[in-house]
Amino acid sequence: MLQRVNGPIAYIILYVALYAAFGVASPFWPQFFETKALSPQQIGLILAAAMAMRLAAGPLIGTFADFLGSLRLVLATCAAVAAGAAAALLSSDSFSQLLSLALVQAAALAPTTSIADALAVNTAKPQIGTRPFEYGWIRGSASMAFVLGTLSVGQLISRTDLTPIVWLNAFLLVVAAGVTALVPKITTRSAPCAGASPIFVRVLGLLAMPQFRILILVSALVYGSHAMQDAFAVIRWSGAGLAPSAISLLWSEAVAAEVIVFFLIGPGLLRRMGVRGAAALAAAAGIIRWSISGVTTSVLILSVLQPLHGLTFALLHLACMRIMGTFIPVGLAATAQAVYAFGSGLITAALTLLSGMLYAKYGAAAFFPMAILCGVAVPFAWFGFTNLPTRFVAA
Repeated sequence: MLQRVNGPIAYIILYVALYAAFGVASPFWPQFFETKALSPQQIGLILAAAMAMRLAAGPLIGTFADFLGSLRLVLATCAAVAAGAAAALLSSDSFSQLLSLALVQAAALAPTTSIADALAVNTAKPQIGTRPFEYGWIRGSASMAFVLGTLSVGQLISRTDLTPIVWLNAFLLVVAAGVTALVPKITTRSAPCAGASPIFVRVLGLLAMPQFRILILVSALVYGSHAMQDAFAVIRWSGAGLAPSAISLLWSEAVAAEVIVFFLIGPGLLRRMGVRGAAALAAAAGIIRWSISGVTTSVLILSVLQPLHGLTFALLHLACMRIMGTFIPVGLAATAQAVYAFGSGLITAALTLLSGMLYAKYGAAAFFPMAILCGVAVPFAWFGFTNLPTRFVAA
């Protein structure tokens, strides 16, 4: 009974620490690297390499955690290593050092949210008509922590001094590492018969489904279109004279819109428009968002554009989850989620690398190709999902 009372609190602290650590740093890493006298191409390379590292390290470390049978230990170790790598960035100035440390931190951070989810979701499973706690409470707390972290650090940094993001990121990751000791223990050892061949066959089976291939394509195009925004929006805004506090408000506005769509607006849109309408709307919102982002740095206009993140990310994610819940067999659900995340992550990493080259050559006009990607996604979303039900029961 004590574990049931304290378990949700421990998880909330864990998620708040993790996502606040992301919130205080992730929007500002490109600008931090710029203060280290790196070129746009070098910044793009670091960010793309870090994404690629996360793609490779996440499944590997997650599998190791299952094999070891101690998710909490692996999570704590990863958080601590990531904190150390962040602190080491302050005393590094060369491109090779910064790249190496960014890769170490990316590898360490890659499995943290997935392992935390594995712990929380397993603990939150229904127990003969009862549920110890709602996972949504925890994830909602995490999203708010990200917003508050971004808002708070915006008051502490300046255009030339971004050291607070590093210290706060490291401190919060250390807190997350320590809190894992309070989280209820979950043991998940891999089955002895689990091998590479069955997983490979499952992936091929998923890719043989036309609907799933279209889902991967649409999500990769729309999610990937965020690469320019994530990598160079803060640099562009800062170069245009926007204060750090204004930048943090704009970034937090996007995350807040994401949370609102996830919990309030998104389900209603799905019921009224169906999944193909919701997916097409998300892609169309991307066309508007990136086209206007390429021609203005007005705080007023940007403050109107930022809430579109709730459509370009959260609404599309809800539509994709609803689609997979409709036609993916239960036995392939986890594999489908992994392929879904890997596909969009791989394309985003490639587009982040390309973004550095485009931004260095074309500046703000580099946002226009991102709008084109969303334009390509619209017909695939609208016509590709026609064989799927347009109405779904609530999950």
